[in-house]
Amino acid sequence: MQVLRRPVRRVSCRKGTAWVGGARTQPAPAVCYLSYAFLTCCYPMTLAMPLSLPALRHRLPLLLALGLSLTLSFALIAVRIVLTREPTFIFLLWNLFLAAIPFGLSAALHLAARPPGVRLLLPVGVVWLLFFPNAPYLVTDLFHLVPRPGVPYWYDLALIMSCAWNGLMLAYASLLDMHTLVRQRLGFWLGWVFATVALGLSAFGVYLGRFLRFNSWDIISNPFTLFYDILQRFLHPLHNRQAWGVTVVFWAFLLIGYATVRLLGQRKELGIEEQ
Repeated sequence: MQVLRRPVRRVSCRKGTAWVGGARTQPAPAVCYLSYAFLTCCYPMTLAMPLSLPALRHRLPLLLALGLSLTLSFALIAVRIVLTREPTFIFLLWNLFLAAIPFGLSAALHLAARPPGVRLLLPVGVVWLLFFPNAPYLVTDLFHLVPRPGVPYWYDLALIMSCAWNGLMLAYASLLDMHTLVRQRLGFWLGWVFATVALGLSAFGVYLGRFLRFNSWDIISNPFTLFYDILQRFLHPLHNRQAWGVTVVFWAFLLIGYATVRLLGQRKELGIEEQ
């Protein structure tokens, strides 16, 4: 059976341009709407909650470590721009910002003085899951590593690896928080089911972002196109081996990495109680 292929279509708006199924230039205005909804709905709900000072003190070393790591990435990008006078990797700043959103949400929930209710967990959880793939997605930015004039090859390697590391650490720290919230309410096994499914969906999201060039806000700006492409991957899996190959490999990589982080005792560093 022949698989219908969706033609590349350009979606132009007054303040931005997005490519559907091809390379993107500027984010579509829908990102503004999604960011506005996020800032006016989810973040105020989390920030309005009183914080637990003991939990905040326990979390402070992690926040400092992540802050230093992100600062290193910012500095490497800034120095490269100064040396080459070209904004080659400036897009990584935007990717890091997107990767930090799920961590900000989960950290706000975890630092609450009292356990958040279901009315708060559900909408924040949906937004968290929508943005969560942006964190491990940074690993795939290694695709951009090619020799370029102006800086040594090893410098670009260190720059991209720094951003990829931050993406993974933000992803795992965020998932640890959400995993704990689910486990406290639904039990040990359902907590692991949640973490496993979240990483699987994230791996599929990495495929959608890297190979089909979708973004988190496409669920609002291009929902039918997004649904069509996803449906094609499920209806014709044999014709979309790359989709499932990338998903399975990245899911296994992320799941093993997450289990390793837990076994290394990161729960104590994050202020999360032991099993």
